[in-house]
Amino acid sequence: MQRQFAQISDLHLSSLVGVDWRDFLNKRALGYLSWKRKRQFEHQTQVLDALRDDLQERHLDQLLVSGDLTHVGLPHEFEQARQWLERLGNPENIALVPGNHDAYVRSEWQQTFALWQAYMTSDNEKPGAVDFSGFPSVRVRNGIAFIGLSTACPKPPLMATGTVGRAQLAKLPELLARAGRDGLFRVVYLHHSPVVGEEKWRKRLTDAGEVAGIIAHHGAELILHGHGHRALHSQLTTEQGSIPVIAVPSASAMGLGHGDVAAYNCYRVEPSEGEWLLEIETRRFQQDAGRFVASPPQQLAVRRWSS
Repeated sequence: MQRQFAQISDLHLSSLVGVDWRDFLNKRALGYLSWKRKRQFEHQTQVLDALRDDLQERHLDQLLVSGDLTHVGLPHEFEQARQWLERLGNPENIALVPGNHDAYVRSEWQQTFALWQAYMTSDNEKPGAVDFSGFPSVRVRNGIAFIGLSTACPKPPLMATGTVGRAQLAKLPELLARAGRDGLFRVVYLHHSPVVGEEKWRKRLTDAGEVAGIIAHHGAELILHGHGHRALHSQLTTEQGSIPVIAVPSASAMGLGHGDVAAYNCYRVEPSEGEWLLEIETRRFQQDAGRFVASPPQQLAVRRWSS
């Protein structure tokens, strides 16, 4: 039986029009200047509308959102993002991890991330629970384990790095091992790349080596991330072979800057003897058509992990 899921990233779907200037008396001032100069032109509502329409035509077991829904992490941006997510679908069908823009500066939980809590919960957590345990999050859908890691935490000005942190690193090995013992196809998704050296120093995952080492030891079948606003296919080498590491561009971009035009990936998984068959279909925005159009799918054979 075929399983299907998708990943979108780096939506930057909020607007900073009319925001109080006092909200920018910190690192957010740099983010506002970036939005004023280029991001308000790069990330367009028409693309987001076409994206929502296209996603609603897919029959997904789960949609993964890998961070940066906002520009500078203001409370009103979290509210705008929540409203967009609600129009997109049910929280049970949408799993989210935040990005560095969502944690631009330290903010009040109830005014920001609490608004997205239903989209960040694991299967065994109740949306809105006061004792939200955070990440890693785990959802199992149709034989696939989706394991989400948060890399979002406030950083100094001019830095766009991320950090998973000790608490998540301590929990990750057992989550991967248990899903492997259950025979699940394990998808690890996060905002920053866990491949050491793949990103610039100021945009890197600071503990990428630790994350990669845990995954290499305990296993996963697929790693997904965003952050770079460009499509990338790389690998994480392990003793049992290579794990595909795939990044998608911003799902709202016009392609005016250094990044790619808006795109996202649909994945289809089928079990086979000794391996998993993975099909990757990239759906890219075509401005003249005003909609997302599929590219020819890519086929991969992913080896089953031995405990």
